[in-house]
Amino acid sequence: MTELQNDAPVRKGVPLWAQIIIWALLVGLLVIVAMGLNRAQQGTVQPGHVIDNFTLPLFSGYQFEGRSEIHLDDFRGKIVVINFWASWCKPCEQEAAEMQTAWEEYGPTGEVIFIGVDYVDTEPDARVYLKKFGITYPNGPDLATHISQYFRIKGVPETYFVDRDGVLHYVQVGPFSSIDQIRNIIDPILAE
Repeated sequence: MTELQNDAPVRKGVPLWAQIIIWALLVGLLVIVAMGLNRAQQGTVQPGHVIDNFTLPLFSGYQFEGRSEIHLDDFRGKIVVINFWASWCKPCEQEAAEMQTAWEEYGPTGEVIFIGVDYVDTEPDARVYLKKFGITYPNGPDLATHISQYFRIKGVPETYFVDRDGVLHYVQVGPFSSIDQIRNIIDPILAE
């Protein structure tokens, strides 16, 4: 009996057309991810753009001007300083005294409002932090991180300065090292 021999190599694996499709899909996925990362780095809000209204519920038992929640739009006509912080954040502790001092200096004028947005924290830990640093400006939890997602914060602390017309004027990423740094941002906005 004669055996047929086939010396042609046996091809195993994925056909060329399938490899091309897989590579095209991978490249497409990488492009989509890169675009998403670029968008995340840019943030939703940029200096020069109007900040959308948001509602911040204050910590239970806390009130500001008789209200248990605050709305950004309630402060149109005032300069608004929005500070994202967390009790577990060591750099936040470094700037806590300066933020409170700035609030004590500018708050009584009625022209500047400070808002603290507690990021990914527990209320008991946040309350300990507020008490430890004697923080008296309105603060509340960022429930489901809706506010921080809108701002696309990169971390904490991060502070946003909004002018009287609701336009984002300046973003401070990282802690303030002195009260003068805060004054150097607020005073020119007040002078406008």
